[in-house]
Amino acid sequence: MPPPNDELVRKRTSADFVFGKVIGEGSFSTVYLAKDVHTSREFAIKVLEKRHIIREKKTEYVTREKKVLQILGSSCKYFVHLYYTFQDTDRLYFVLTYAKNGELLQQINKDGAFSLECTKYYAAELVLALEYLKLKGIVHRDLKPENVLFDENWHILIIDFGSAKILGEDKSSDEESQKRRKYSFVGTAQYVSPEILNDDESTCASDLWALGCIIYQMLTGQMPFRGPSEYLIFQKILKLDYEFPQGFDKVAKDLIEKFLVIAPSSRLGATDQVPYKSIREHEFFREINWDDLGPPPNFSAKCENSSDIVIIPDDLEPGLDEEKASRLHFRMLQPQTPPRKKSEPNRKITDLSQEEIEQRLEQQKSNNSVYHELVEGNLILKQGIVEKRKGIFPRRRMLLLTLGPHLYYVDPVTMTLKGEIPWSDDLKPEAKNFKKFFVHTPNRIYYLEDPDGYALEWCKAIDEVKAYYYPVQQL
Repeated sequence: MPPPNDELVRKRTSADFVFGKVIGEGSFSTVYLAKDVHTSREFAIKVLEKRHIIREKKTEYVTREKKVLQILGSSCKYFVHLYYTFQDTDRLYFVLTYAKNGELLQQINKDGAFSLECTKYYAAELVLALEYLKLKGIVHRDLKPENVLFDENWHILIIDFGSAKILGEDKSSDEESQKRRKYSFVGTAQYVSPEILNDDESTCASDLWALGCIIYQMLTGQMPFRGPSEYLIFQKILKLDYEFPQGFDKVAKDLIEKFLVIAPSSRLGATDQVPYKSIREHEFFREINWDDLGPPPNFSAKCENSSDIVIIPDDLEPGLDEEKASRLHFRMLQPQTPPRKKSEPNRKITDLSQEEIEQRLEQQKSNNSVYHELVEGNLILKQGIVEKRKGIFPRRRMLLLTLGPHLYYVDPVTMTLKGEIPWSDDLKPEAKNFKKFFVHTPNRIYYLEDPDGYALEWCKAIDEVKAYYYPVQQL
């Protein structure tokens, strides 16, 4: 629902909102749950650091996302709505619809897999959403379960249009984008279409490929194309190397196979005169009333979400500055464990009983299963976004300190494991200031920067894990 006319007139600032919690993080942005101080209405506010945007040359992505959201407007309920944009000296702000019930990926992980009825319903909502994108001449290009959220009524909301393509835009700007992507790709490894990998022109059929991947994942709990590295995943995609589990529904299998086709023009719906008429008429959707899908189906794990409800504390002041942003990030990065007893104020990060380890591992599996798989099932003790510098180019990584001990680093955009800092008795962390810290190993020094200023906490945690696994021998 768009804001009232009088709200459109007055320019907003960060002082009009109370920023309550970090609910999402991208490679150059942070998303906060925030409350309008005038109406008490909740929004998701995407905050983009200007220095990151300039340094990472992401201005084009930010501009494109704003333009796409303005084109989409509020006419289709399946997309996040952009209510306001404003800026201050350091940041850009996008005030967006708050998707109260989280990501499609989280729900798949909670359920393990969706029922056929549930999959049909949300596949139908995705089809209607893609029909609207086609009508508006937009290709999403990064459609995946993390970018499909649920609103308060459990309808989908598609987000993240920074990689989108507006069909018919100025060719010269698109050619420049292609030059910059010469040795990379747009999208996420497991869902990227063959034509994008081959650096061919992307069309609305690229989103149909992603739809096939998502339907497969809803029914199985797994992505169709999996591998230990991006390269191996890409090879599987180009060879169409995937399998269906035994007993997989035959009609669903036929639909997915018609989407996962190498040639974009051969995908189901790609050449329909009436957009996606052939998809609507597929046997998989035989029971769907396209004029009224009805209420969303029940999830087996939906009732558990009451514990996930986020409430903005009443004692917070409006506005956002460095101090408030750092405090909110710090809260986000704390392990989600039961409160410790007051008698243990100096408890170390490794002071865990076997029972506590098992409880936290179970919680990690259900709440953070993507990282759980990447860290090989080890318990994550501390995690956070850092800038990892090698040569002159920094790379934004999710740093994961686990039992084992291990220090993994993951690309938070593609969700792929990029490497591990090798442990030994000679490993040594060193804080240079509140943001920068080094990790010394016998063969290399890792240069890291915590943009939120928690370098000292990282070094303390690494030291405690080292002391646990490599205790100092008493003479």
